[in-house]
This record gives sequence, structure tokens and C-alpha cells, in this order.
Amino acid sequence: MKSGKRKIELLAPAKNLECGIEAINHGADAVYIGAPKFGARSAAVNSLEDIEALVRYAHLYNVRIYVTLNTILKEEEMPETEKMIRALYRIGVDALIIQDMGITKLNLPPMPLHASTQMDNRTPEKVKFLSDAGFRQVVLARELSLGEIRRIHEYCPETALEVFVHGALCVSYSGQCYVSQACFGRSANRGECAQFCRLPFTLVDADGKVMVKDKHLLSLKDLNRIDHLEELLDAGVSSLKIEGRLKDVSYVKNVTAAYRRKLDDILARRPEYVRASSGSCRPEFRPQLEKSFSRGFTDYFLHGREGDVCSFDTPKSLGEEMGTMKEVRGNFLVVAGVKPFNNGDGVCYIDEQGRMQGFRVNRVDGNKIYPQEMPRIKPRTKLYRNYDREFERMLSRKTAERKIAVNMRLADHGTGFSLTLTDEDNIRVTLSLPREKELARTPQRDNLKAQLAKLGNTPFEAAEIEVSFSDNWFLPASVLAEFRRQAVERLVAARRINYRREVAVWKQTAHAFPQTALTYLGNVMNPRAASFYKEHGVQSVGAAYEKEAVKDAVLMFCKHCLRYSMGWCPVHQRQRSPYKEPYSLVSNDGRRFRLEFDCKNCQMKVKEQNAQ
Repeated sequence: MKSGKRKIELLAPAKNLECGIEAINHGADAVYIGAPKFGARSAAVNSLEDIEALVRYAHLYNVRIYVTLNTILKEEEMPETEKMIRALYRIGVDALIIQDMGITKLNLPPMPLHASTQMDNRTPEKVKFLSDAGFRQVVLARELSLGEIRRIHEYCPETALEVFVHGALCVSYSGQCYVSQACFGRSANRGECAQFCRLPFTLVDADGKVMVKDKHLLSLKDLNRIDHLEELLDAGVSSLKIEGRLKDVSYVKNVTAAYRRKLDDILARRPEYVRASSGSCRPEFRPQLEKSFSRGFTDYFLHGREGDVCSFDTPKSLGEEMGTMKEVRGNFLVVAGVKPFNNGDGVCYIDEQGRMQGFRVNRVDGNKIYPQEMPRIKPRTKLYRNYDREFERMLSRKTAERKIAVNMRLADHGTGFSLTLTDEDNIRVTLSLPREKELARTPQRDNLKAQLAKLGNTPFEAAEIEVSFSDNWFLPASVLAEFRRQAVERLVAARRINYRREVAVWKQTAHAFPQTALTYLGNVMNPRAASFYKEHGVQSVGAAYEKEAVKDAVLMFCKHCLRYSMGWCPVHQRQRSPYKEPYSLVSNDGRRFRLEFDCKNCQMKVKEQNAQ
């Protein structure tokens, strides 16, 4: 890393305006939100009016707003896309997260572009190419290890690297999954993923022997890297991204606050890293990641291939482990555990058939739980709480404020008084109050300070208050309150004026792309994208799978490997499988998918069985 300080950004998701505002209130330095159209989560779109309101709120705290426009586009969608990008620029959006290189051929406003993880950014050469092409930030593949991230940073040290730190995981490399399109006509690259990887499958060998029956063999646990943030910063990461543009507001509050607290602890110890936005956040609750949606946690190959990354039993949220069920007595369960249940909690467990079951708690009496409906459950079964009623009730209220520190100086002068406000970013305003002076009968300094400190619902909180009077002048509380209000309004206006959007004028380049030929894996949907690649030395450009289905195509490229999960990896475990390859996944509707194990690249490929 070069000498000097590096700004570190906590990047939080927003399904809508409410989630975006709460992400800011709970500590986000940047927020990413879906565009009115063409985002990779088609169910998370937002109006220009809502995005504009979020931008206005965010910029007061120097928080940036990124809009996702990260699907591949049809040629006939390009004019509408260009019009929308220009509208997003006009309302103050800070950057676009894109996948389709055809966008770079549009008449773009001077807005930075970020390279979506849908571009499959996992090599130094690819990231360097994108940086040289003009992308200001690159979102890396989730599967990369610390060593791989570090090598990318060393290869292109000036490029801002964005890495996912929390949330749901796709089993296939992002942008390289075509199974939803192949099976359901719903393209993940067009924002319509059908969640194929969360379905149950039976694993069979070449002789038809059942190896595993009816399990969620492609379903992964959720990402959680909260204990590895400092390692990521030291590897060269500058943007820490929380997944969740479909998550509700309580998830955004809890997860953002948890990562903000952890990151602030690191920044306090490491002065070479500084926060990317302004204001301090003090949540009125203790963030607890295990209380928000999760299928169990994994750091997902951050330190190489190790441990269990799978969630075979269920694709649903298990939540926090609470203890075990000891016995059933009449209409209640006796529980042994270290955490207490509450009335109204949601409880789940894995039954003897390996399926997730659940019930709602009606009443709790010590270690006795009275379910609303008595479940069929065996002694010594582990119990999980996937809905904490008290925690969710607390999060439904106002749970955090974000305040910008300000120094206040009240002084007198020849014709009256002046009030100067200087905030933590050294933005200063001074307001004058022409007024005839009159002496007070009692000491006024403490009272004046108390009145000035009443910043209430403003974005500010007083750090230092100075009263610099030549005598014990009297100012009525109502006059001082109005004086303070006007000064605060002036400071808010000054902060908006002083906000500096990053400017990026897109210039066409001709440096060589790392490959000279692109197959369907390049996701080239329109002639403009094809033209971009040809201008950068790609001699053969294949059409996107969504445009032209490819016979014998690999539909998923997975770092997760079932052979490794079963203990039969010839590289890492050196155990011989008792079953004959090739293996196949069989879905409940009878579809068969052949598995190929590419040990050289340490990945598993999924193909439709009839593609021989």
C-alpha cells in the first residue's frame, strides 16, 4: 500500500428508501440500491423520486449512493437505459454498478462506473483491464482468498477493490450461472434468478446408486467475515459490502450496525485507514448477527478450502442455536440451553428425516416451552431460534441516530452578536444577529451553553460550545433558539454545497482484453458490447446464453465441490470414493444434471444430463 491514508467504505444494501435511510443511520458509508429497471434483483426496483430522496439524505453525511444497473441488456433496451442513466446523474447518484459493457458505448454523463461482481472479476489481469478501461471500483468474486485479493491489489494498487463481507451466497461464480435460464427461462444475468441452487436434489453415481437423498446439495451457508475485516483491509480492500437488496429493514439495521461497530474499532487502532463518510452512529441496541436471517455462517474460502460451507438440510434461515429439547411433558417441552426463549419466538429444528421443522412459542415458563402446536420432536434435538420476537419488536422502533459533531461559538460584536458553527469536516458558517445589548441580572454563560446544545432533530450534536462575551449580556431563550435554528439551516446548506461528487468522463480505450476469444461466458447480449470487446482485441465474440442457447453448456461453475463435501477430494483429502463417476444431481421433477470435477482449477461444473 502507498504511504498515506486509505478511505474505507462500509457499503450497505437498500431494498427501498426506508432501508437506505436506516442503513445510513446505522453507519453505512455508502448505500447501493436498485434502479427503476435493469438491476440484478428484479424484485428490488425503486423510483427516481425515492432514489433522489435517498441521495439528498445521504450526501448530508458524505455518504455515497450507488445504483445497480447490472444486468445484460438487449439492444432495444439501450435508448431507455441511456435516458435513465442521465436521469440518475441529474438527481445526484454517485456511481453506477454495471455488468454490460455495451453501456460504455452510450453517451454517458460524467458519472463513475463500478464493475459488478457479475463480470466475474477474479484475476489480476481482468481487474487491471477494467481499471484501465475506466472503472473506478471493481467488485471481486466472493470465492477469492485473502492471498488472491492481495495479489490483485499488488497488481493494480490504484484500483478500489470491493469485497462482500456478509449475506447470502450464490453457489456459482456470479455472472457464470445459466441454470435458471436453461430450466425455467429466467436469467440470473437479467435479474430473474429462480433460486435453483436452493432446491433439494438426490445425488446418484454412474450405476444409479443413491449417494445422498433429497438434500439441498447446492445450498450454501451465509457469508460472515466480521472477524476478518482487518485482514481484508491489509490485503488491499477499500469497500466492505453487505449483501441484501431483498432483505427487510430490521436486517439492514442489525447487520450494518454490527459491521460499523467492528470497523470503528479497527479504524481507532489503525490510523492509516480512515472512514469514508461523516457523523457518528450510536445504535440503541446491541447488534447480534445471529439474530438476522442466516443459514449458518461461513467465511467462504477466505483462507483457502477448509471447513463446511454448505447448508444441506435447509435453504431457510436456521437462526441462532438455543440448546436442546430434553423431553416432552403433556403440552410443553423441557429445554436445556443457555439462552432464554420469549413468548412469540419462532423455533426450528432438523427432524429425523433431515428436514427442517418449526413451531411458534405460545408461552415460556423457565425452561418449559409451551408451543402453539405440539411438534413431533425427539429428545436431544438441537433447537434454533429463527425469529426473536423481542429483538424484532425493538428493531421496529427508532433504533439509531447519526450525528455530525459541531463546535459552536457565540460572540458579541459592536452591533450585536454572532454565532459560528464549525463541523467535523471543517465546514464553517457564521451568522450575525444585530441587536441592542442589555446586561443580565444573573450569570448567563451556563444557560446560553445549555440553549445552544439543544440541537434536537438536526443532523448535528455539539462537541464544544464557547461563549465569548465581553460582558454578561442577556439573550432571551426564544431569540437564541431562532438564532441557532438559522445557523443550523445555513450549515446544512453549506454541507450540501460542499459535497463533491466524483467526476469520471468515460474515454474509449483500445488496450487488450485478457482473452482473444469469448464464448457464451462473456455474457454479450447486444452489438455494442460485442463492439467494445472487438475494439479491445477480442477476435471472436460469442453470443450470451440468454440470446443463443449453447449445446453441452456448463450451466454452473462452483467453488463448492460435492466430492470435497463427501470427503473424497483427491487433492485435499486423498480419500477414494466408493462410488463410480460421473455423479449426477436429480431434482424432484426428474431433471438430471451431470457433475464434472475440474481439479486443476479447483471447481465443480454442473451440466444438464442430456448434454452428452
